[in-house]
Amino acid sequence: MATVHIDRLLETCIRTGGSDIHLHVGRAPVLRIDGRLRSLETKTLEPEDTVALMKSVTPERNQQELQEEGGTDFGFAFGDKGRFRVAVFRQKGNISMVLRLIPSKILSFDEIGLPPVVKALCRRPRGLFLVTGPTGSGKTTTLATMLDYINRNFDRHIISVEDPIEYYHTHQKSVFTQREVGVDVPSFAEALRRALRMDPDVILVGEMRDLETIESAVRAAETGHLVFGTLHTTGAQGTINRLIDAFPVNQQEQIRVQLSTTLIAVLSQTLLPRKGAPGRFAAYEFLLVTPAIANLVRENKTYRIDSSIQTGKKFGMQLLDDHLWKLYDEGQCEGEECLERARFPAEFQEKMEAKARGQAGALGGKADLLADEDKEE
Repeated sequence: MATVHIDRLLETCIRTGGSDIHLHVGRAPVLRIDGRLRSLETKTLEPEDTVALMKSVTPERNQQELQEEGGTDFGFAFGDKGRFRVAVFRQKGNISMVLRLIPSKILSFDEIGLPPVVKALCRRPRGLFLVTGPTGSGKTTTLATMLDYINRNFDRHIISVEDPIEYYHTHQKSVFTQREVGVDVPSFAEALRRALRMDPDVILVGEMRDLETIESAVRAAETGHLVFGTLHTTGAQGTINRLIDAFPVNQQEQIRVQLSTTLIAVLSQTLLPRKGAPGRFAAYEFLLVTPAIANLVRENKTYRIDSSIQTGKKFGMQLLDDHLWKLYDEGQCEGEECLERARFPAEFQEKMEAKARGQAGALGGKADLLADEDKEE
C-alpha cells in the first residue's frame, strides 16, 4: 500500500541523513545524500505507484492545481520527525515527485559558520540583507538561523512570507508571523503590500522573483524595516546586477540610488560535501556595504565590487573563491568539489596545479590582481 511505502521512504531519508527523495516512473526511488544521488534497492516505480504516492501526501487543493497547471508545491509535517517540502509535477504524461527534508532543528551561528559580523547586522533597525545562491545551497537554513537569533534576543514583530513555509518558528521574545503564498496570501508582492500595515520590524521575503516583489522589498527597507530576501544568484556582484537588471532601463538609475542607501549586506553561499566524512558545509561570499561600496553601486561600477571585498577583509568580507581555497587548502573538501563551485574555475585550477607543484605562494587569484589594479587607479 502506498502510504506504508511513503512512510518507509520518509523514514529512510531521515535515518540516512538524506536531503531529498526523487520519485520517477521507470526508476527505483532515489535519495540525495551529502549532495550525491543514490538509488534505493527497491522495486522500479510504475505509473500507478507514483500516483498512489502522490495522493497519499498531497492536499486536495494541490491535487487540483496539479490537474490544472501540471505541477504543484506544498509542505507537510511527517509526525514530529521532520517536515518535507514537496514538488509534484507531470513529465512524459506521468507523475513525478521530489521531496526535500527540512531539518527540524534550527542551527546556531557557530554551527553553520556564519561570519561573526552577521549577528551585528541582525540588530540593524532597517536595510536590505540578501542571502543568495543556487537551489539547495542552504539559503533557507541560513535565514532560519538569523531570524531565530532575532526572535530569541529582541522584541520585534517578524513577518515571513514563504512558498511554502519550511522551518516553523514559535513566538519567543519577538512576535513571529509566518504567511504561506497560496494558502494565506496570493503572492509575494501582495503579502509585502499587506505586511507594511501589520506593524512589522523585520520582514523575510522567501523569494524575490519578480519586479513587483523586488520593488516592494526595497520600499519596505527604505521605510524603516529590516528586510531579508533571497535570490538564485551567485556572488555579491552578480546579485546586485541582477536586481538592477530586473528594472526597465529608465528606472535603473533610480534603483541604483535606492540600493546604495538600503542594501546592507549580501551573503552568497554554496554547499560542499565534507572530505572523508558524512555531511556538508557551506562556503560563503560576504559583502558588507560600506560607504565606498554604496558609491560603486550608485555610480554603476559594480565590476569593482570583487576587489572591494578583497580589500575589505577587516570588515569580515570574503570572496567565495578565497573561502573555497581555504577549505581545499586545509583539506576539508576535495579539489574537484571546490573547482565545480568556484566563480573563476580557470584560476582556481591554476592555483591547485601550482600548489601541487609546491608553488602556491607564487600565484594570487583574479581577486588579488583586481585589488592591485584598484590600488593603481
